[in-house]
Amino acid sequence: MPRVFPNRLRKQRRMAPKDISSEQAMLSTREDAIAALVASANEVVLRSLIDDPAFDETHVCLLLERKDLSGLLLEEISKRKTWRAVYRVRVALAAHPHTPRLIAMRLLRELHLMDIVRISLLPTTPMELRRLAYERLLSQLPQLPLGQKLTLARRGSTRVAAGLVAHGPEQAARIALDNSFLTESQLLKTLAKESLPARVLAAVASHAKWSKLVNVRVALLRHPHTPADHLAGLVSGLPRRELEDLLELSRLPQAVRGYLREQLSERMKDR
Repeated sequence: MPRVFPNRLRKQRRMAPKDISSEQAMLSTREDAIAALVASANEVVLRSLIDDPAFDETHVCLLLERKDLSGLLLEEISKRKTWRAVYRVRVALAAHPHTPRLIAMRLLRELHLMDIVRISLLPTTPMELRRLAYERLLSQLPQLPLGQKLTLARRGSTRVAAGLVAHGPEQAARIALDNSFLTESQLLKTLAKESLPARVLAAVASHAKWSKLVNVRVALLRHPHTPADHLAGLVSGLPRRELEDLLELSRLPQAVRGYLREQLSERMKDR
C-alpha cells in the first residue's frame, strides 16, 4: 500500500492541470454566453440574465451602457442591494436616461461631486434631475477646496458658473466668466444681486466678451458697487437712449448719475 499511494498522488497531480484547464474553458464559455445575452433585444432574456448568479457587477455595468433599456428593467437592477453597493453601478444607473425619476434622484444624492457635474451636462439628463444636480453643486460650493472650484468654473453648468462668479474666489470667478455654458441671461441675474463684490463687477467690466454687451454694461452701471474707474469704458458707445433711461432710475448711484449727465452734455455739444 505505501508504494501505491505515491503513484496515485502523482496521477492526481498529472490530472490537475487538465481539470483546471477544463474549468477555465467552461468559465470562458460562460462569460461569452453572458456577453452575448447582454446584447439581446428580448426583455425576458435580460430579466432572466440579471437573476443568474454568474451575472456580476461587471456585467451589470456592461448592460447599463445600453440606452434602450426599459425603466422596469432598470428598476429591477436598482433593487439588488449587492449591485447598489458598487459605486460605478450607482453612477451608471443615475446617468441612464430611462432610470425612473425617483430612483435617479435618490442615487444622485450618493454620488461624488464630479460625477454629479458629468451627469448634469449630459444632453439626455431629464430637466428635473439636472435641477437637482445644480442644487447639490451650488449648496456645496462654499465648502469645496479651491482645486474643485477651479474645475467647476471651467466645466460647470450655466447656473454653477454663475454661482462661482457670484460667490467663488476671484480666481474661480474669472475662469467662470470664460465658461462656454455661461449665458448672458444668467450673468444678468447674477449682476442684479446687490451683494456682489466690487472685484467681481470689475472683472465683468473688463472682460473681453461680456463688457461689449449693452445689457451687461447697463446692468453694471446700475449696480451700486461698480468701481468708478470703469465708468468711462462702460458708457463709451452706449446709445443716447440707454443713458437717458438710466438717468430716470431713482436708485442709480450718484457717481454714475453725475457722469452720465456730463456725457449727455458733451454729446449735445458735439451735435
